Amino acid sequence: MRPEHLKLDRLATPIGEIDLVTDAGGRLRVLEFHDEPQRLARALRLHHRDQAVEAGAAPGAVREGLTAYFAGELGALKTVPWTIGGTAFQHQVWHALVEIPLGEATTYARLAARIGRPTAVRAVGLANGANPIAIVVPCHRVIGADGSLTGYGGGIERKRWLLAHEGAAG
Repeated sequence: MRPEHLKLDRLATPIGEIDLVTDAGGRLRVLEFHDEPQRLARALRLHHRDQAVEAGAAPGAVREGLTAYFAGELGALKTVPWTIGGTAFQHQVWHALVEIPLGEATTYARLAARIGRPTAVRAVGLANGANPIAIVVPCHRVIGADGSLTGYGGGIERKRWLLAHEGAAG
């Protein structure tokens, strides 16, 4: 199989610029905050090792969906086409994240129970942290068992902003 060429674009948001990596099919592959370049490099290394990345505009559906989300049309996240690599377990966790309703947050334990793996709380946490498509796959909706805002690759203040933007307590 021939390596795919990916495009790297940047989008300004109220919480800082984000880097968008998309494929030839118009799907979002990586979304990371621009001021966290090590996270972008890690996602590309883990999920897209043999693929060339060049500067280029992200497809309209990706840019427009994210722009609308940040403008208050929260449901627009569901219009952003995406696909990601990862293990079967990671996919299970990431798809469960997408099912967390807007305006709600859950804990790692509840997320583990939701996927039928109640004892896999740490593994769920690791999969959550390895999510290469922040915001669209809403890892920010997972909080600590005590209701605290636990780690977020983009920083706790961004997590707090995203939760407030979506109408969740945090």
